[in-house]
Amino acid sequence: MLAPPPFAYDETARRPSWAALSADLRAAIEGRLGAPVVADWPAGAGFTSGFAALLETAAGDRVFVKAARSADQRHLCDWYAHEVLVSAVLPAAVRAPRPLWTLATSDFFVLCAEAVPGHTPALPWSPAELTATLDTWAEAAAALADPPQALLDLRLPALATMLADEFGGWRWMVEGRVPLPPSAEPARDRMPALAALEAEAPALAAPVGRELMHCDLRLDNVIIDGAGRAWLCDWNWLCHGPAWFDTAVLLITAHAGGLDADKLWSDHPTSADAPEGALDAALAALSGYFLTRGAAPPNDAAPTVRAHQTWHGEVALDWLYARQGWT
Repeated sequence: MLAPPPFAYDETARRPSWAALSADLRAAIEGRLGAPVVADWPAGAGFTSGFAALLETAAGDRVFVKAARSADQRHLCDWYAHEVLVSAVLPAAVRAPRPLWTLATSDFFVLCAEAVPGHTPALPWSPAELTATLDTWAEAAAALADPPQALLDLRLPALATMLADEFGGWRWMVEGRVPLPPSAEPARDRMPALAALEAEAPALAAPVGRELMHCDLRLDNVIIDGAGRAWLCDWNWLCHGPAWFDTAVLLITAHAGGLDADKLWSDHPTSADAPEGALDAALAALSGYFLTRGAAPPNDAAPTVRAHQTWHGEVALDWLYARQGWT
């Protein structure tokens, strides 16, 4: 078992409370809800500073509401708007909260979705919660292997292109384009091999047919409900690509907890179509990406995001080292 991250994944966000929102915005949201808000539970997980909370009204209804300010959180507004388009037309077999309505004021964009009372999985993973999450992802991946035309009409990006453009951390370190982060120093002698594995990822992740993937299947994008079922959230990064890549991302945290991530990978339905070398190439690309991003300047809107990225990079690299027989 590796050292846990220096934070809790259900306490990474720094968000405004319901009471901290302007009276005009609260009134506009309550107008759409049809009743006053009597209780709120801010979302602790995530790496954005936008408002996000489970709200309960005087009528007894519960919903999940996100809100971002157009002046200084334009990227969040765009993400939320895109998430609405995606989640509204996900196949029924995908267990994910669905949007109920949106609201655009002069200052804010608001997204209201179905409420899923539950919790973020804890680390180390409990076997039951990890099994529930992997099963939910298997069902979703099967449905997204042949997605509805409404999703295809959104002209979504391709993972292979993102890997080629944005996941070149080891190559950039070898070429001297970015400095070697302290967290990557133990891998200095392996950098050429890591860069070679990383370079294989775009071709291996090229989509086959119409398949789509979540593209951000992290532990903190999972909710375990009261019945022990897993729900998958934050679908704004949906893209064309193989489901096995998301499985690799999710299992990084399983490896950290001392679970047999190799067996979990090989047993999962999404890995059945993975080409030879896919997992190692994915881990090389992911470790280089996370370690270089983790060394970037602090992000005031998400104080723990650099620690999250560095920890994920270190764990992905540890898993890859174990698979390669490196020390």
